[in-house]
Amino acid sequence: MRLTPSEIEAAAEDLFQAETSGTQMGLISLRHPQADMDDAYAIQLALMRRKLAAGRRIIGWKIGLTSKAMQDALKITTPDSGVLFDDMAFADGATVPAGRFIQPRIEAEIAFVMKAPLAGADVTRDTVLAATDYVAPSIEILDTRILRADPATGKTRVITDTISDNAANAGIVLGAARHDPAAVDLRWAGAIVTRNGEVEETGLGAGVLNDPVQGIVWLARRMAQYGQRIEAGQVILSGSFIRPVECPAGSQIHADFGPFGTVSINFG
Repeated sequence: MRLTPSEIEAAAEDLFQAETSGTQMGLISLRHPQADMDDAYAIQLALMRRKLAAGRRIIGWKIGLTSKAMQDALKITTPDSGVLFDDMAFADGATVPAGRFIQPRIEAEIAFVMKAPLAGADVTRDTVLAATDYVAPSIEILDTRILRADPATGKTRVITDTISDNAANAGIVLGAARHDPAAVDLRWAGAIVTRNGEVEETGLGAGVLNDPVQGIVWLARRMAQYGQRIEAGQVILSGSFIRPVECPAGSQIHADFGPFGTVSINFG
């Protein structure tokens, strides 16, 4: 780590205020160009503490940047992760109130709901499957409390910005379908994603590290490095297999996973 505790706390406070006010802040990577990924996760943790102190409850975790396209765009070779809180959950088919998010986008993902804890550097594909209660179609809502690009320099966000900002996490929508992960080839579970009736993106689960289960393996091992673990009952978003879809006011989003199910969300 390269940042001081006071620098970490200040960045977390600015992020907390940006979300509360709905006003984006400047790039952390411009403020602290020396920051590394450990610093970014420390900022995310300090932000998490603020949200817990404000009465929010952790309901799970998300994995991001799992696709080669997104990793190449940010010039990284590893995914990232963030925290899901109870106020991020939206019902299937619900409408997000106008003004709830700053610049919302969505991604289609396979969600894992856990029935047993999962922890340690020795987690394998088999232990993930044994700890999973069911998998379901889902939509992740993304938002950014940090500017996508600095207006003065044109510099765009990098991985330390994204991780600090809770991996751009903002919301989760679970579809009604439930599946045994051992009974479905999740590499072939895909979706056709439409906005206002027009196809915007399509993709397959194989876009997530060649197997969405591997995303959960990666997360459990990463969390072990920081003394954390996945708990029973938590929801894990395994990573998107499509590019983010912009969701301006009035957007109606529908993700058709075929036999795997459907899930929808609207934006007021």
